[in-house]
Amino acid sequence: MTHISPANAEFAIVSFEGPDEYSRAGGLAVRVRDLAETLAELGFRTHLFFIGDPGLPAVESNGQLTLHRWGQWISAYHPAGVYDGEWNKMQDLSQSLPPTLANEVIRAAANHGRRTVVMGEDWQTVDVMINTAQTVAASGLSGHCIPVWTANNVFGFDSIDWSMLAAAAQPMTVSRYMKHEMWRYGVNPLVAPNGVAPTAIVDVSPADIQRLRSAFGGGIALFKIGRFSGDKGWHPALESVAILKQWGVRARILIRGDRSPYGQEVISRATGLGLSVSDLGTRFATVGDLADGISIHSEADVLNLTAFLPDSLVPPIYAAVDGVLANSGHEPFGLVGLEVMGAGGLAFVGSTGEEYAIAESNAVVLDTGDPREIVVQILRLRDDPSMAERLKHQAKETARFWIWPKVVPELLAKLEYVALARGMEIGE
Repeated sequence: MTHISPANAEFAIVSFEGPDEYSRAGGLAVRVRDLAETLAELGFRTHLFFIGDPGLPAVESNGQLTLHRWGQWISAYHPAGVYDGEWNKMQDLSQSLPPTLANEVIRAAANHGRRTVVMGEDWQTVDVMINTAQTVAASGLSGHCIPVWTANNVFGFDSIDWSMLAAAAQPMTVSRYMKHEMWRYGVNPLVAPNGVAPTAIVDVSPADIQRLRSAFGGGIALFKIGRFSGDKGWHPALESVAILKQWGVRARILIRGDRSPYGQEVISRATGLGLSVSDLGTRFATVGDLADGISIHSEADVLNLTAFLPDSLVPPIYAAVDGVLANSGHEPFGLVGLEVMGAGGLAFVGSTGEEYAIAESNAVVLDTGDPREIVVQILRLRDDPSMAERLKHQAKETARFWIWPKVVPELLAKLEYVALARGMEIGE
């Protein structure tokens, strides 16, 4: 058997989210960006289709990677981001993209003796995968396409026609936890885990760490980033800060959510707990800028970042704070926790899809949604700095095993199985 290689295969990844600021809402954008870049660096010709910024080029190529910003004409009417006008974008994507995939990507690859791995991501791409399968079959190209669809969350599951999807593409997911969740729908997906980019393994400069620590002032500094969603553990995170405050322990938390309405509920909960909240609406460009912004609001318990946070500032925050509260009650994989590890930070994670996290070894693994459990762990680590340093050191070593170049071979093995199960032989 010949293995999948750049000589015999190309990739087409279809996702709502993507690398543009306009297109980013959560971990899906990070996943597809880093996976696409890794595949391209490994020599695979890779196409990434996503709902892109209407002000940027429709097609943009860099080496083996080509970005396709889809539905820009609709996005121009929906400036609030990728999920603004979601239904119209989904309808357009499902109808307009399959002919392009079949005739301009899969056929072109076939003419060069290569098969195309078409990877749909999450529920918004289900109809894309079903319609692409039908278009490909009508075009006589089924033998040149390896179709898979990955669930990165359970969103939209009740609206999916699972039998039609399974006929169109092999279901996959990112953790054993998600595999078990999908069993409830009569689906038995393959598991191919997420990874992080090699650049996520960073040594943050001591000067940057000290600058941010000084900005937070004395006491405990915490950070939480993610979608404003009920399953992300926002209320327990804020409640833990309120408990510490009631006990006379100085604690401050920097938060960064998204534009969803649930964010107002989160902020209302904070004020209802007696926490003072300050919005940081400035778009910070450097660690120094961010430190100055934090320092200005020295009395705030909750520092709410309302402007876009550049990727370059996230690792210094991870490394500087006493803990990053990635305490989701339901987490399909938990990319944030793994990124925290790679930056030398201390992740507080849940116990669902975060299969890389080991209690007492590389992270704080929470079993409940009770804020008192967070408080116990915070105070335990405050009183035992050597334990905190040991966890951080082992966390970074763990993250090195989860970079995409080390994870992709497992993905390729699963794709080779899909090809064989669909009666294909991978050619030279």
